[in-house]
Amino acid sequence: MGSSRFSCVLWDVDGTIADASAGILPRIEIVLGELGKPSIPADQVNRWIGPPMLESFQELAGLSEDEAVVAVARYRGLAGEQGYANSVRLYDGVVDVIREVHAAGVPQTTASTKPSNQIEAIFEHFDLTDLFVAVHGATPTPGVNDTKADVLGRALDDMRARGVDVSRPVLIGDRHHDIDGARGFDVPVIFARWGFGSPEEEAGSILALDRPADLRDVLLG
Repeated sequence: MGSSRFSCVLWDVDGTIADASAGILPRIEIVLGELGKPSIPADQVNRWIGPPMLESFQELAGLSEDEAVVAVARYRGLAGEQGYANSVRLYDGVVDVIREVHAAGVPQTTASTKPSNQIEAIFEHFDLTDLFVAVHGATPTPGVNDTKADVLGRALDDMRARGVDVSRPVLIGDRHHDIDGARGFDVPVIFARWGFGSPEEEAGSILALDRPADLRDVLLG
C-alpha cells in the first residue's frame, strides 16, 4: 500500500464527486408543480443538493411525511426514466485524485445519501466502478429516510467485513450532514468547498479545500 495518513477514504457523491444539479433541479420542479407547490426560490437551490430527498421535501417544500414519500417516489421515477447518469458531470480533477488514491493502494468507497442504484449507474457510466471497493448509498426504497450516519455506519461495517483497515478513515463531503453523520463514528471530514455547502457548514471539518486537485497532497502526501 502507498503512503497515506488515512487507511481508507470514503466519498460523498453529489457535490463532491459529481454535479447532478442539471438533472436534479428540473425533476424537483416537475414534482413540486404536480403537487401544486411553488417553484424553488433562488436562495434555496443549493439547499436541495446533498441532503436526503425525503428530508428536503418536508423541510424545504413544507410537505407532510406522507406527501414527501409520494414526492420522492415520483422524483426517483423521473430519474429512472431520464437515466441516472443523464445530465451528470464530474468535477474537474476529482477523477484524477480517485485514480491516484486507487493506484496507491488506499481502499475507497462511497458514503452518500444518494440511492445506491443511482451511484452505481453513474459510476458505470463514467468507468469509476473498479476504483472503489464497494458503493454505499441510501436504500432505494421510498419512505426509507437513510441519514448520513446510517449510510456511513453500513459502509464502515462492510469495509471492515471485507478486510479493509478502517482504523484511520476519512470522509470527503460538502454538507454539514457529512460532518454531523461522521461525528458519531469519530471519522474526520475534509470539506469540499467546490460543492453545494455554505461556508458556515465547514465547522467541524479537519480541513476545507477549494479544488479537488488540492486533495492529492492531503490524501497521499
